[in-house]
Amino acid sequence: MLRLRKILLSNYTYIILLIITFIISIIRLNIKTIYYKERAYIVEAKILNIKIDYDKLTLLVKSKEKLICNYKFKNIKEKNIFLNKIDIGDKIKLYGEINLPSKSKTKNIFDYKIYLNRNKIYHTFKIKNYRLLHKNKNPFITLRNIIRKRSNDKYINALIIGNKDDLESEVLDSYRTNGVSHLLAISGMHISILSGIILKLLKKLTSSKRIFITSLILLFYLFITGAGASIIRGVLFFIVFKYNTEYYFYISKKNAFILILCITILYNPSYIYDIGFIYSFLISASLLITTDFISSNNYIISLLKTSLVSFLISIPISLYNFSSINILSIIYNLFFVPYLTFIVFPLSLIKFLTGTNFIYTYLTSIMENTSLFLANIKILQFNFYKLNILIYLIYLIIVIIIFTIKNKKYKKILLLIYLLLLISHYFYPSIINQKYVNIIDVGQGDSILIRENKVILIDTGGNFQNKKYKKKSSISSRVTIPYLKSLGINKIDYMIITHGDNDHIGESINIVNNFRIGKVVLNCGPFNNLEKKLIKVLDKNNIEYTSCINNIDLGNNKMYFLNTRIYSNENDNSQVSYIKINNYKFVFMGDASSITEYNILNKYNIGQIDFLKVGHHGSDTSSSKNFINRIKPKYSLISVGKNNKYGHPKQVVLNTLKNTKIYRTDEDGSIEIRLNNNGYKIITYKQ
Repeated sequence: MLRLRKILLSNYTYIILLIITFIISIIRLNIKTIYYKERAYIVEAKILNIKIDYDKLTLLVKSKEKLICNYKFKNIKEKNIFLNKIDIGDKIKLYGEINLPSKSKTKNIFDYKIYLNRNKIYHTFKIKNYRLLHKNKNPFITLRNIIRKRSNDKYINALIIGNKDDLESEVLDSYRTNGVSHLLAISGMHISILSGIILKLLKKLTSSKRIFITSLILLFYLFITGAGASIIRGVLFFIVFKYNTEYYFYISKKNAFILILCITILYNPSYIYDIGFIYSFLISASLLITTDFISSNNYIISLLKTSLVSFLISIPISLYNFSSINILSIIYNLFFVPYLTFIVFPLSLIKFLTGTNFIYTYLTSIMENTSLFLANIKILQFNFYKLNILIYLIYLIIVIIIFTIKNKKYKKILLLIYLLLLISHYFYPSIINQKYVNIIDVGQGDSILIRENKVILIDTGGNFQNKKYKKKSSISSRVTIPYLKSLGINKIDYMIITHGDNDHIGESINIVNNFRIGKVVLNCGPFNNLEKKLIKVLDKNNIEYTSCINNIDLGNNKMYFLNTRIYSNENDNSQVSYIKINNYKFVFMGDASSITEYNILNKYNIGQIDFLKVGHHGSDTSSSKNFINRIKPKYSLISVGKNNKYGHPKQVVLNTLKNTKIYRTDEDGSIEIRLNNNGYKIITYKQ
């Protein structure tokens, strides 16, 4: 025991442990186990996880390699049969096709392929049919299945089980915007409350027995929740620190922290890519370092200092992952931390164990609606241009040094440097003064970003609803909003709505809720229901809007609107925009048809243009031969969804455009045209 204590007290032990952990992790992360190729397979596999989203089934299975499997239930009956028959741990036979996971086709947004690859998943499996082979016989996994099925509430799933999949994207985004999303992940706070309850219930036992039993319960809890990084950290913190105190090992907090860090990474090296892991460990480390600063007899003061430290250390993490920070999160945490810690989480436990609702639903609704409301307060929300990861590491190093050094003079100097770096970073887009036209890949829809002195967004893409389940799919939450934020865009000076079709206007309200909007420009003609809904939101937020105008002033330039006639057809009423940037001519057609094209040619002498955003996604109702022959575009840009049901772009249109260079989002991904005094550069993001 004395020899063990001596080893545990030595700082060299933990330095060596860190080095060994680093070497082993690097080796394990670079080992790839790939057996399959892209073709049809019959696969026998063990189910590791099940996710059901309405009629969509997603399985994580282990065969020769781990696979993500997707299936769409044919009807409710098939879904219910699956739920009653098949569980985690079961062995299943799958018939279908092996595919490579889809790569992001827009820069700076979540890349599903990279995410899977980091978790040692290299293929997806499209299930055509399936058959149960063997039921799970492991009693622990059986219990996990029982618990999983019992947790039928979204907040219980998040706070007790560690699964946030049931939270609506809008709600989850609001928590992220407010800087409180970390509270929804099972972490040290939740483990502390849970362990405290267990220790209280076991108060009649000896201290060592209480710690031992509590540790066993927490380890079991770790197992049933799927052993996420933040849960592992919380459980290990309890075990290491309690046993360190109980048996007088006298391991320093620093060394105990290193030990927990190494155990977690050795368990799963992929955790180093997990934002929950990064946030959890860095925040915990910073709070350990700043114990003297945080400690106060006043709970509110202590909580405020904790929130401040957490905020400062989280800035580089938030900027790198979300390109955004909210300074008000320091204040918001003063409400959300105690509310969730002392009210929502304990009630979640009670409901989970007893089924008693009491006022649980009402109280979680208060928290959710508060978050949605606060997320719309944009006064101290700032988006930053996404830079090289080294910049964020510099931020992190400076903050850590500020926390650790004793000299107050140097603290102030470093803090000043830190603030100057942040301010420079915030104004970076204005400093470089980059001009660009970006066709954002929003699937079967349109969304075009222009920066020419002012920021212009033409259309927003659409949200498409599953009619059977009345569920909306938000392309802006997944693509447009994170992409705009990553470019450091805080204000959209002009949002132009070409017309009222869902694939062009469907995400407009979500854009309004996430950015400051200078002015909205609507087309000529009567407004449909979608446009009227948008106008109500604009009125509510005191955002100026206009319609049927000839041009907008960009300071040193103008954008002209060529279609000011009113037609009976919504597509024909599309705004047709013309702008010249650095002497290069751009025309954006919306969904305007050949009728609109004909009238524009009769009214304006456009001449030869450089870039044409092709009308109506390449439909044969647009891009007439006469129109294309008159304007002679050098480049034709088609915004279109992959394998869309309309068959866009039509072959007849592609034939008409054969003398131009064609780019299309279904094949090329988002299309960036960067302009400078020397010309332009076209960048695409192919699969």
